[in-house]
Amino acid sequence: MDKPTKLPVIYIPHGGGPWHVMKEDFGPEAGYDGLEAYLRGIGTAFRDRIKSILVISAHWEESKPTVHFGAKPGMLYDYGGFPDHTYKILWPAPGDPALAGRVAALLAAAGIVSGREDQRGYDHGTFVPLMLAFPEASIPVAQLSLVRGLDTAAHFAIGEAIASLRDEGTLIIGSGMSYHNMGGFMSGDPRVMALSKGFDDWLAEAVSLADPDERRRRLIGWKKAPGALDCHPRSEHLVPLFVMAGAAGEDPGRRDYAAQLMGVRVSSHLFG
Repeated sequence: MDKPTKLPVIYIPHGGGPWHVMKEDFGPEAGYDGLEAYLRGIGTAFRDRIKSILVISAHWEESKPTVHFGAKPGMLYDYGGFPDHTYKILWPAPGDPALAGRVAALLAAAGIVSGREDQRGYDHGTFVPLMLAFPEASIPVAQLSLVRGLDTAAHFAIGEAIASLRDEGTLIIGSGMSYHNMGGFMSGDPRVMALSKGFDDWLAEAVSLADPDERRRRLIGWKKAPGALDCHPRSEHLVPLFVMAGAAGEDPGRRDYAAQLMGVRVSSHLFG
């Protein structure tokens, strides 16, 4: 069997709640048609190139990086106030205990103590985008948590530790939102749009830096960016990007998708 080609790593926006099954309720002004097309395109681009998927979702935090080992993950409907049918969504992709073990081993080799978890289902940061990208639900998926405290450098180190998965047929996906301030979404305030665009442009420039040391330094100092704390009062939706940047190694990133979504600018970033 030929050695797998080195895969990129991708930081994607997962949108608001179970939007993918209720776009008509959000309305066209929310901008979800473009995001749906982008996520479906990921499946088209990668389904025949990958053996497995590792997701780092903004919606899972633990005291230490924790790996999900379950063979048949269920569903975790970690949202509230949506129609009944959104709590009956099923996406029965298999888990990947072997990949989970590999992730844990790589973290240990880097001196990072990890935890093990077997019961947690797919949260909406995982199942919403992957249902669109991989509706066939046949590719095994493992999950890796964020670490409480959301330390930027620590998440870079986690990404660096798991980077070799890119050579092993695993697509690493960081699922978050490049803008995440609940008070800003759909506010109609032009100042919010301007702040989100300014931060998004800064982010695109930072991830594209050719010098990996400078790229790391710039991203670790993200709070100094224009509008940073307005766009991310809490950084859990941005932190998956730092894991991706760590796993990217020498590879610079590029903005792979950018659009107005829920009244703000959001983007995805692909490294490699």
